[in-house]
Amino acid sequence: MKSVYYIGIMSGTSLDGVDAVLVDFSASAPVLIQTFFCPYNDQLRTQLLALHRSDYNELHRAAVLSNQLSVLYAEATAELLRNSGIGFQQVVAIGCHGQTIRHCPELEKSYTIQLVNAALLAELTQITVVTDFRSRDIAAGGQGAPLVPAFHHALFKDSLCHRVIVNIGGIANITSLDPHNEIIGFDCGPGNILMDAWCLRHTGKNYDKDGQWAMAGQIIPALLEELLGDCFFSVQPPKSTGRDLFNVEWLEQKLVGSEAPEDVQATLLQLTAVTIIRSIREYCPTATEIYMCGGGAHNTLLMDRLLNLMPERKVALTDQLGVVADWVEAFAFAWLAQRTISRKTGNLTAVTGARGDRILGAIYPA
Repeated sequence: MKSVYYIGIMSGTSLDGVDAVLVDFSASAPVLIQTFFCPYNDQLRTQLLALHRSDYNELHRAAVLSNQLSVLYAEATAELLRNSGIGFQQVVAIGCHGQTIRHCPELEKSYTIQLVNAALLAELTQITVVTDFRSRDIAAGGQGAPLVPAFHHALFKDSLCHRVIVNIGGIANITSLDPHNEIIGFDCGPGNILMDAWCLRHTGKNYDKDGQWAMAGQIIPALLEELLGDCFFSVQPPKSTGRDLFNVEWLEQKLVGSEAPEDVQATLLQLTAVTIIRSIREYCPTATEIYMCGGGAHNTLLMDRLLNLMPERKVALTDQLGVVADWVEAFAFAWLAQRTISRKTGNLTAVTGARGDRILGAIYPA
């Protein structure tokens, strides 16, 4: 049987780099056959961070960065295919999420912006590109995010067991796969985004490896309660969020000013853990298996904290379900691209709140 290949490209809120995967859709279940990661350099990361707030000449800077990112996406595609031995002519399409710099679904004139010049990416790779996955759902009254629950359902559901998939990227989101009820999913709060920003400011490192710096600090109960008091945490799903809300400025407004930096880091890690646990207990009380993916799954202290807070449930990585935790989101965008090309819907109305199922994405032919 002739293989049907799609590429998924994801660059998330953590701004760590580009995840690229090659997926074979020829069988009944898609198979991940090659992966590649390309890190962002410090200059690109700084420029992308600066675009999250209004400043001089931002439209020009956004356009220039879209081109730079598209060149990087094309290089990642070339390396991915080179490592796999698959020719670009054999790839049906690339599903590219782009780099989110605004996500404002709650406004009266809601919108979302992901940086990618899809026309340039198609030109450089000579492969059809599918992008802009969120906008159609938002146009239909939805949040436009999270988009991965439909994919989680397709790959990870079990006919007997109630599973929860927890993705800890910059933002943490959960998907409830209850065999007896409809799928639900939503952003539950910051994942790595605040921990990474605070770590960079005080240590010069882009992230707190294994939570070692947080381990040196003590949780500040009063600060934790202040952080948990944000109205986002009490909003009922559907809901989504991003760097527009959870950023260093948001954190600074909650600080007294005398806190030890490592204590703040310990408290931020606890915030991520507690908001995930509370979401599972409130919306997925019958779940018996919790599977983690995303960069936060490698934070040893965070994983230990989640294990300790959920002793009654199995907690493991999605590796046990056949997809390594690092590649789940990029895999999801290959899957979403395949849905778009096949004229199949990609959103879940119970997750995003859209008025109905929609075919997602814009297609840029090769």
